Amino acid sequence: MVQENSCVAVYDNHLQAEEAVHLLQKNGFDVKSLSIVGKGYQREEHPIGFYNTGNRIKFWGAQGAFWGGLWELLLGAAFFWVPGLGTVVIAGPLVSAFVAALEGATVVGGLNALGVALYSIGIPKDSIIRYEIAIKSDRYLLIVHGDQSEVERAHDLLAAGDARDVTIHLS
Repeated sequence: MVQENSCVAVYDNHLQAEEAVHLLQKNGFDVKSLSIVGKGYQREEHPIGFYNTGNRIKFWGAQGAFWGGLWELLLGAAFFWVPGLGTVVIAGPLVSAFVAALEGATVVGGLNALGVALYSIGIPKDSIIRYEIAIKSDRYLLIVHGDQSEVERAHDLLAAGDARDVTIHLS
């Protein structure tokens, strides 16, 4: 089960998001408590591809090293087409919340499956709309799941960096 306290940071590009993951890791955060959501890889000029062998998902394309590296670190990874957003890649504990939203066919105030997944981890609807707009704009979400002190510490670290927006959501 995903913790319902979170810190969500929005990044303009995958390099900033990757640096933030490494910063958190260097500061003692368990990377298995981190989730990444993004779709900016779609602007590539060359075709992309995914394949799965055993428990490993591989990504080909200009950002293959980014997603491949994150999938090595984070718990779970998924590639979905979300109405209104297009194809979205999710890595980390948010994947299980997303799959639960799909399997349960839960409807929460007109939210899509990603919105329901975010809502299920304690993110309010007004913030979900803001995060969906960020994803539509090819930005990346980095979500730190944990207890209140962990997400507050993550907020302090991430707010001092390149994040466009950093917000704490407490249940």
